[in-house]
Amino acid sequence: MDDVEIIDVDDDNSPREVPLKNPDLSPLSFSAEFLSLYGWHLLALSLAVFLLIQQLRKRRFDRNQRDSVRQTMQDASLVAKRQEAMEAARRKMQEELDAKAAIFKEKQRQQEEVKGRQKIEEWERMKQGKSSKGNKLSEGTEEAGSSSAALKPKTDKKPLRSDGYSPLMGPGGSCTWRPGRRGPSAGG
Repeated sequence: MDDVEIIDVDDDNSPREVPLKNPDLSPLSFSAEFLSLYGWHLLALSLAVFLLIQQLRKRRFDRNQRDSVRQTMQDASLVAKRQEAMEAARRKMQEELDAKAAIFKEKQRQQEEVKGRQKIEEWERMKQGKSSKGNKLSEGTEEAGSSSAALKPKTDKKPLRSDGYSPLMGPGGSCTWRPGRRGPSAGG
């Protein structure tokens, strides 16, 4: 049975080869055949549709611009009113800012006067032999007699480094640098 060969014969008894068709590729072959027959027509049609859409968008944009220009021409009085309102609001804000600046300047001047008076009072006290910081020193001397131990610094602190330390000697003790281990890191 393996030796049997099937040949199609036409009416004139000449053998004809039948092309093999795969049923899975039939929709693909149809689309490929359609594109091979009408591909250039489809390309030209899609290009024409694209250009038409672009032209329509451009016309709509131009029409919208013309309409907006007409509206602004008609609304010139409205624009003038808006500008006047904005100018009035700016003037009001500027007046408020100027008032705040004047108040701040007055406070600064008063503070400078107070500081000047304090300096004059300190100078007068120094002339009289009193402390420049007021009566704080005289009050402090009365308390100093009773608490003289409180003014002495503490002497039981440890020194920061030992007496035998010399920076020219190089590192010593346990503060030496050691290179890390060689080999792979101990990660996982």
